[in-house]
Amino acid sequence: MAAATGTEGRPSEFRLGWRVLLASLIGISCGASPLPFNTIGFTLAPINAETGWSFAQISAGVLIYGVIASLLAPVFGWLADRYGVRPVTIVSMVLFGLAFASFALTPSNLFVFYGIWVLVGMVGIGSTPVTFSRAISMWFFRNRGLALGIALVGTSIAALIVPRVTVWAIEAYGWRTMYLIVAGFPLLVALPLILLWFREPRPEETPQENRTVGGQVTGVTLQAALRDRRFWTIWLSILCVALAYGGAHIHMPEIIKQHGMTAAEGAGIMGMIGIAIMAGRIITGFLLDRIWAPLVCLPILLVPALACWLLMGTGTNQTLIYTAAFMLGFAAGAESDLIAYLASRYFGMANYGKIYGMLYMPFGLGSAFSPVIYGWFRDTTGSYDGALTLAMGGFAVGALLLITLGRYPVFTEPDPGPEPVPKAVPA
Repeated sequence: MAAATGTEGRPSEFRLGWRVLLASLIGISCGASPLPFNTIGFTLAPINAETGWSFAQISAGVLIYGVIASLLAPVFGWLADRYGVRPVTIVSMVLFGLAFASFALTPSNLFVFYGIWVLVGMVGIGSTPVTFSRAISMWFFRNRGLALGIALVGTSIAALIVPRVTVWAIEAYGWRTMYLIVAGFPLLVALPLILLWFREPRPEETPQENRTVGGQVTGVTLQAALRDRRFWTIWLSILCVALAYGGAHIHMPEIIKQHGMTAAEGAGIMGMIGIAIMAGRIITGFLLDRIWAPLVCLPILLVPALACWLLMGTGTNQTLIYTAAFMLGFAAGAESDLIAYLASRYFGMANYGKIYGMLYMPFGLGSAFSPVIYGWFRDTTGSYDGALTLAMGGFAVGALLLITLGRYPVFTEPDPGPEPVPKAVPA
């Protein structure tokens, strides 16, 4: 099979890189991307009961974290480019675990609580796909999309496991001890595997398409990428989709209540979304290795616009509601694959960390502010229809922008430093 067999007698990419791929999957599932979002909802009531802080004040911590982490993503990407993904990931995973555990010591002071969220944002971003996707993209080229999809399934695994552990720990020991227990995921589960298996490939292990004859990694500088129209096209597309989807996911239980569905049915729909996200990552990754990425994403990002239309109003057709939820989840899974894949294919690997970090920024910011926008429409109009209407446009614009990117460049020279773009020829 072409996807599993190497060229010129080299072992297949999966045979060479499966350990790194497995370490990345577990690392992402235990990192700062899923853990805060899969625990905060279950701590609102107990923290409110103990401190008297409002639900809005408590949940604002995640917004603080999301904004800071998004702004620091390019910094951690630069560190990974300069010093390698292994040391950056290890240090970030350790510091994130310790910072997350420190919530157990939170006094009845809201500013200290927010300060811990600031700390989590400052140290945690290196335990997210910002670093893990660089390593995967270095090990894989022909199967890069599928490998990225497999690794990013880690966030779906976390969504299945972490909430159950969180609920059990709070009921058994309280919310403070829960943070100590959940902090064991990055420190006791992910860290040993990262220390054992996570690294960048040696020159002889690097796919030929990622290097020159001399073994150097190819790609453009960040300065060159920032001067490239395609970079800002991708940036804006990611922002549009993140703003469209983030609030829909967070507010989905309330959205379906307006369709007359119960909380139990809402839990089933959230489970459906989790399955759809997992399917979106794997299937999209598989297709990206075979079909031009913007063409893959055109229908995947246009279909959620239809989903938003189905979720408007107060209709009670459960089949349509479940279908809409699956559409949205599938698109969310596809977007995660797309950021890493487009960064590597259009700008190369030499400065991937910095470039990916810059492209992660609109994803993080959009995901952080989108729930606020959805909540504003609900508070002021009594309905989510206005937000869903804007989301329809966001998905459509995000999809159509990508069609303008053109063919992938083929990089034939290493990164020259701060000087002009490396020579590239059309694919």
